[in-house]
Amino acid sequence: MNRYVIAVLVNNKFGVLARVAGMFRRRGFNIETLTVGETEDPEFSRMTISFFGDEASRKQVVAQLSKLSDVRAVGMIAPDAAVMRELALIKIRNSDVTQPEIMTVVEIFRARVVDYGRERMTIEITGETSKVNAFIDNMKKYGIIEMCRTGIVALERGGDLSVPIEK
Repeated sequence: MNRYVIAVLVNNKFGVLARVAGMFRRRGFNIETLTVGETEDPEFSRMTISFFGDEASRKQVVAQLSKLSDVRAVGMIAPDAAVMRELALIKIRNSDVTQPEIMTVVEIFRARVVDYGRERMTIEITGETSKVNAFIDNMKKYGIIEMCRTGIVALERGGDLSVPIEK
C-alpha cells in the first residue's frame, strides 16, 4: 500500500465536504488525513486528502472526485515536488524534574511552548509528518494528556497551476 496525497479544488459552499467524504465512504476508502480551507479566492476551498491504497484505488479516487459537480480540479501531490507540513498541539505533563529535558527536546525539534503551567504545558510543532511523529514519540515518556493534529497541508513547488486537473 502506498500513501497518496491529493489536492482538490472545490466550490466553497455548504455540503461539498460531505459529498467528498461520502464518495470515499461509498467506495470503501479510508481517509488518513483531511484538511480544508478557503483559497486566495473565497469562492473556492482547497482540500488536501491523504489515503493509503494501490495504483488502481488512486485512479478510482481521482476519477470519482472529478465527477462530483462541485469539484473544479483534482491533482496528485508528489512528496518530492511539494512542500508538505502538519501542525500538532500536544499537552504533556510537566514537573520541575522533567521540564529541562522537555525543553531540550522542544529546542531540538524547533517546536515551541504555547501554554505553560506548573503541571502541564502545551507544545506546538510543525513540519513533515515524520518529524511530528518523532516528536510525539519523544513526548510519550513525559505523559501526553491530550493531542490534536491538523493533517497534511501541501503546495507543489513552482508552476502556475497549484492543482492540475487529472482526468
